[in-house]
Amino acid sequence: MPPIMLNKLTDAEFAKLIDNARVLEGDSFGPKVYRLADGNILKLFRRKRLLSSALLQPYSVRFLANAKSLHKLGIPTLTPLSSFQLQRPGMTAVLYQPLPGETLKDIYLAEPERLRSLLPELAAFIRKLHCLGVYFRSLHLGNIVLTPKGSLGLIDIADLRIQRRALSKAKRKRNLAHFERLLKTLENAGDFPFMELSTAVLNDHPASK
Repeated sequence: MPPIMLNKLTDAEFAKLIDNARVLEGDSFGPKVYRLADGNILKLFRRKRLLSSALLQPYSVRFLANAKSLHKLGIPTLTPLSSFQLQRPGMTAVLYQPLPGETLKDIYLAEPERLRSLLPELAAFIRKLHCLGVYFRSLHLGNIVLTPKGSLGLIDIADLRIQRRALSKAKRKRNLAHFERLLKTLENAGDFPFMELSTAVLNDHPASK
């Protein structure tokens, strides 16, 4: 894959870009995700440490590369439009078209029984990711989207790695452990059939047989 180039964005250009935008997410440093007036999303990435791997490969570049790789694998995800190097030190950004649909987190919090009915599809989706070598550390209900076409896809994909072969059973278990840990932060997490999901993912996986 050819190197991904970041376009330089001045403070004035950045201010113009986020004019009339709505902040969707932020932290103690300020806004992190904007929904622009045209419906596209601008996501900011800050290098947290002076010396880190993000110095060589910014999170924005990983984000874009992962989106392109997922598209090649046939996994629905967001559509990158542009990437930027901001004037502020250690800051980059990605502009993208969001993946349409509802997150499984929103479905679960609003209609738990509806999500339960989607459990076979969710298990099959996770098995597919594992078979394709996708290790998504941030795999959780908030990062899985049910699209209008009824398929499942991924968002917020900077924390994702794709290897050449299917994940080992140990890695699959580790991935599900991350899923369970993040699940416990949700309201009514105890009602989610995690053990049923885990069993379906691991026992029906081709590498398990």
